[in-house]
Amino acid sequence: MSEGTYREVLKNPLVACRVYAPVGAHRDLLAYLVRRLLENGANSSFVHQLADVSVALDELLVSPLHLAPNPSLPLPPDLFGPGRKNSDGLDLAVAAMRAPLLQALDTVQVPVVAEFDVKTAPSQRDLARVCYQQWSKVPVAERAAALRRAADALQQQLPRFCALLVREAFKTWGDAVAEVREAVDFLRYYAAEAERLQAPVALPGPTGGEQRTAPDRARRLGLHQPVELPAGYLSGAGGGGAGHRQHRAGQAGRADARRGVGSRSTAAWRRRAGGCGAAGARPGRDGGRGAGGAARDRIINRALAAKDGPIVPLIAETGGINAMVVDSTALPEQVADAVVQSAFRSAGQRCSALRLLCLHEGIADGVIEMIEGAARELVVGDPADLATDVGPVIDREAFEGIQKHLQRLNSESKRLLPSAEWSPGAMNLIPPAAFEVPSIASVQQEIFGPVLHIVRWSGDPLAVIGQINALGYGLTLGIQTRIDSRAQAMARAAHVGNVYINRNMIGAVVGVQPFGGEGLSGTGPKAGGPNYLMRFCAEQTVTVNTTAAGGNVQLLA
Repeated sequence: MSEGTYREVLKNPLVACRVYAPVGAHRDLLAYLVRRLLENGANSSFVHQLADVSVALDELLVSPLHLAPNPSLPLPPDLFGPGRKNSDGLDLAVAAMRAPLLQALDTVQVPVVAEFDVKTAPSQRDLARVCYQQWSKVPVAERAAALRRAADALQQQLPRFCALLVREAFKTWGDAVAEVREAVDFLRYYAAEAERLQAPVALPGPTGGEQRTAPDRARRLGLHQPVELPAGYLSGAGGGGAGHRQHRAGQAGRADARRGVGSRSTAAWRRRAGGCGAAGARPGRDGGRGAGGAARDRIINRALAAKDGPIVPLIAETGGINAMVVDSTALPEQVADAVVQSAFRSAGQRCSALRLLCLHEGIADGVIEMIEGAARELVVGDPADLATDVGPVIDREAFEGIQKHLQRLNSESKRLLPSAEWSPGAMNLIPPAAFEVPSIASVQQEIFGPVLHIVRWSGDPLAVIGQINALGYGLTLGIQTRIDSRAQAMARAAHVGNVYINRNMIGAVVGVQPFGGEGLSGTGPKAGGPNYLMRFCAEQTVTVNTTAAGGNVQLLA
């Protein structure tokens, strides 16, 4: 088509025409243009077939969109296969899906939970023993069914529990929905795991001699659980037949806010599962599960080691100085998105949140500029507002502790985001903050809030991993690179529980990304993984001398 003819076509109002013109710098467009050349040069491409005279016009114009008789991808409820139904989510951009959440927020009341009276401890211990004796004898199929009933009940009440999380724990709506869904997934996952792991297993042995089976017995359990929605941990213990005792998070149940989404979720669990109130009191406790800070779990560990009675295994999950290492080949837009989500979502109050960003010096300036721009677009405010990206930190104590760290960093490091003074008032708001620090070793303490440390590096990326390992923590690590062999080598060298490559570092999916750390970040086994439930059980082997009864009757067949 000549240029003149082309112009005439564009002027004709009856001809629908679109001009396609990529715009950008050579650095940004080169990879894109190479990709388009590869796509258009493929044998299956429209452009290639257009030039192929053997391809008829009707065949060329066939729509690629059609219904396959057997879809290759499962629907959302079936993502995890036939053994476990996926939890149902909500699209907050759809008004009809938002409406139940907002209605629940208008009517929900955070209940008051009375302080524990130490004088009642003996009666609580007696109740714990009774509960353990009852629940541990329930057949595994019934325990699994109870967990699934609790999951269905929690799913049905998702708006109410989301509203409680927004009101009490100051979570944004997106985080609240994700947390309730995770609780539902935990309940269903451990129901399936209990059925899988607690069936009797016949062990190999000489025929006619001894027969061995290895069923699992539940441990009596003392559960220390300072999180708002403990369904995951209760379901692990409950699925295994262990008793459980819930401890509220200090921040979500202290002072005149003695209340609880945790209490309501546990109450709902008891009603649906048929479990007892409290179980696993101190004298009879032979297992422990902790989630919180490293210092707190050290105290628990020392207390367990010093007590008389059985040796107690401890499942500990704490936080860490979680790092992300970005090399010079990484996609800047992808890095910026992953950093903003990992460091600032949930006001940085996730144990997996990004604390230390290690940028290769060759791309550091451009990536930092992009992160600064993205962070400035975040809305800081009331978590009940659907537009809010970053809500308050959990309480006044956390607010003041983070402010002290910010004052120290302002004097020692280069601030990259504009400073904003926030008075705690009714909400303990802290806007996202980022500081450039001189070295990895200079970051010695986790700041549990929306505060990011950034350091530049050069040289061997494995040396950077070595410096991160030297910090002693080992929960999550992010790697951003387009060199697959480098990513795998860095992952192998890292002493961490969870490595995330070319994505964000938060939001582990139950049964897909088992979550837990090592070193100062925890003991394992990983929550939401295939080894977790076994820690709540004690193995028992039953050996029968078949020769005492005259031999193995199966040989007569």
